[in-house]
Amino acid sequence: MAKSTSETPRAAAKKVSAKVAKPGKTAPKVQPPQAAKPVLLSGGNPQIAKGYGDAPVQAYIAAMPGWKSELGRRLDALIVRTVPGVRKAVKWNSPVYGVADEGWFLSIHVFTKYVKVAFFRGTLLRPVPPGESKQKEVRYLDIHEDDLFDEAQLSDWVKQASQLPGERM
Repeated sequence: MAKSTSETPRAAAKKVSAKVAKPGKTAPKVQPPQAAKPVLLSGGNPQIAKGYGDAPVQAYIAAMPGWKSELGRRLDALIVRTVPGVRKAVKWNSPVYGVADEGWFLSIHVFTKYVKVAFFRGTLLRPVPPGESKQKEVRYLDIHEDDLFDEAQLSDWVKQASQLPGERM
């Protein structure tokens, strides 16, 4: 008896189901990429890539842990309100603020228990901000979670600092 070339119904069904199941016949479901959360360095300081403009500064502020993020928003708003047209950047994992062609006058940095505001020519401000630095002209204002800092004084320091020759970085 000669072999039949026809397939059994069961074998034919397997071939049909195999053809239907082949990849590429329907569009695969693709999940949109999720933005990776920034790494927090020692003390909780967000690791944000160096960049110029508002976007990297806002990314830094959004990544500040806990209560520090709200403080970052307040500080940023105060600086923008006090110095219209202020330049912004993130350098060395810290937001910096400056005036076009005059350099940078201030930076913000996150530590475990406080946020440090650095005035690059702080010794020239009146009154001089309270925090001393190893760098001759730099002065700091450290803001802790429960501190009620004087926004009027801080605004005055920001205005004064913005009118001084800035730091070239």
